[in-house]
Amino acid sequence: MSTQNIELAALKGNSLRLDGGAMFGNAPKALWQRWIDVDENNLIPIGSRALLVKTSDVIVLFETGAGAYLSPELKKRFQVVESDHVLLSSLKAQGLGHEDITHVILSHLHFDHAGGLLKAWEKGNNQLELLFPNAQYVVGKQNFQRSAMPHFRDRASFIPGLTDMLKESHRLVQVVGGDSLDLGDIKIEFIESCGHTPGMMMSYIQTPYENILFAGDLAPGHAWVNLPITMGYDRFPEGLIDEKQQVFQRVYKDDAWIFYTHDYLYAVSKLEFDKKKKRFQPIKLSADVGGIKTGQFH
Repeated sequence: MSTQNIELAALKGNSLRLDGGAMFGNAPKALWQRWIDVDENNLIPIGSRALLVKTSDVIVLFETGAGAYLSPELKKRFQVVESDHVLLSSLKAQGLGHEDITHVILSHLHFDHAGGLLKAWEKGNNQLELLFPNAQYVVGKQNFQRSAMPHFRDRASFIPGLTDMLKESHRLVQVVGGDSLDLGDIKIEFIESCGHTPGMMMSYIQTPYENILFAGDLAPGHAWVNLPITMGYDRFPEGLIDEKQQVFQRVYKDDAWIFYTHDYLYAVSKLEFDKKKKRFQPIKLSADVGGIKTGQFH
């Protein structure tokens, strides 16, 4: 039953601290430190934010963040800040449990996007266990294959055994670019990107009120809207820049929002085009999707 009653919320997950040079690729520190705080170890704060979309028919979660599945030793190595499963607490604050989610949509299967699928680490219990028992797990087909057989360069970014667990759940849905999900009041169009990792899937969320691009790691935060700015983690930086330019043109034309999964300060923004500098830049930055101006949105 469709009522066009849609609620959105930006949910915090487990945050990280990562090397600023790695996060900004070949951009000099003198440039990127204008945009973000950096400590004496060259580490910068990295958000781990999920987007919750709730209608009368479905409760959809975009991303799950890093989660808390890592052992204390690995948490320290990967600079995961919190020990508890922050996303579950964020869901609880919305009056929800992980059992209530009907769809979990993952842009890709790197640990800092998919780790929240797993229960928190427990001393004496090394067995990984999937959460969200009533949800379909939606991921790009090519990235799923990449996760199952990663390249030596990026294999540390994936969670060993996760692809088998997702298959065995019998709730795995693999999509390719151009596919879409029609979920009543919302429609999700999948846009494939290979610049960060092969088969990453952006979600273009279309509602009766506003459109929102869940950009994944195409633009992990507002600073990366700058076309030349890429991460050292990106597999194909030049291709990523071309992909950004193409999808940003659509976002700008549609006056849509961009959701930033790793921005420590901001959840969403819109884009403007500087004709003099011939580049896109973020405007209307908001710490929550409350920046989206419609009475149906929280």
